[in-house]
Amino acid sequence: MDTARAAQTGPSAPDRSVRHHRLDLDGIEIFYREAGPAFGPVVLLPHGYPCSSYQFRNLMPALADQWRTIAPDFPGFGHSGTPKPDQFSCTFDGYAEFLRRFTDRLGLDRYALYLHDYGSQIGLRHAIAEPRRIAALIIQNGDIYEDELGPKYKGLQEYWANPTPEGRAALEAAVSKEGFREEFLNDVREDLAELIPPDLWTLAWAQLRTSERREIMTGLMEGLRENLEWFPRYQAYLREYQPPTLIAWGPQDGYMPEVSARAYLRDLPGAELHLLDGGHWALETNLDEVAALVRDFLTRVHP
Repeated sequence: MDTARAAQTGPSAPDRSVRHHRLDLDGIEIFYREAGPAFGPVVLLPHGYPCSSYQFRNLMPALADQWRTIAPDFPGFGHSGTPKPDQFSCTFDGYAEFLRRFTDRLGLDRYALYLHDYGSQIGLRHAIAEPRRIAALIIQNGDIYEDELGPKYKGLQEYWANPTPEGRAALEAAVSKEGFREEFLNDVREDLAELIPPDLWTLAWAQLRTSERREIMTGLMEGLRENLEWFPRYQAYLREYQPPTLIAWGPQDGYMPEVSARAYLRDLPGAELHLLDGGHWALETNLDEVAALVRDFLTRVHP
């Protein structure tokens, strides 16, 4: 018998499989990924733009020996259904309410929350509404400090200040395969760009290229202006509750550079800050490092 193989597949070996599920939530088909022990401490993984739960496909098995990781596709993203406007509000508020209803449906009452990209603002709105549920925060390139926004926000800021039809057309043009490629590569060095698979933007484009979904994406970019008004509320939540927080940040990010990460220390002076040699999509370029940091952190605060 191959003893090495037996050791890997025997009863003591953890099951690191990622399972794929669908459920009906208020008439909308929701797709989500799940890994880890059914009764393990939970890590909730809301995704960013323009991705889906696919962005966590490698992190989930890296944690699955101990933690139950759950990553849903938001309505209108990934493999989830595209709701009609009168059925669901595809806004930051709507997605925060979705997280509440989704976690209620799965019976999740306490979890660590991973905050990345749009998922950071959606997740923090959820945390403000349900503070008792939040055991810890893992923040990875998710900005909530207006004075530290990176240079890539310039075009959006100009549109927010002067929302012309021409400006909206530029937002619509960004919802494209080439626009998504730019979102994923986003100023990282060439050697790091080689680690980011083109599957990310080709899959995102394939999943988001319907007219209904393109309109949702454009609307979310417009909604970032209103989202700025929430930044002080996010910060107030952090100051009041002081959740245990790990910040693992890729500073090669035109939207969210190093200063965006350090700004969190204003409100979370006890947070653990780690600057990676990477960018916005650090789970593609720095997976082992991020997984090790997350495992060490969760072992101490959410075992």
